[in-house]
Amino acid sequence: MNGFGRKRKKRNIEIDHSKVCFKPCGVRANQLEHIILYEDEMEAIRLADFKSLYQQESADKMEISRTTFSRLVESARKKIADALLHQKAIKIEQRNN
Repeated sequence: MNGFGRKRKKRNIEIDHSKVCFKPCGVRANQLEHIILYEDEMEAIRLADFKSLYQQESADKMEISRTTFSRLVESARKKIADALLHQKAIKIEQRNN
């Protein structure tokens, strides 16, 4: 253990989102602030908002707790709203740990 809490549990992610990014039209990517959306957050959005699954069912698919799933969805939605409202690019990346 690293002394910073519990070890992160591996999350089951069905689709590789790592090569995806979004940006506002008409603005060069290098001129934009970027928001990092992690793959597990993107998967949570896919299951909850695109597939319309209940949180428990989504959490089961990702092999995480419902409360962890809830935190992922909340974090992802906040980041997406920030990007849309403030014309920021969204990059999807894997978490380092």
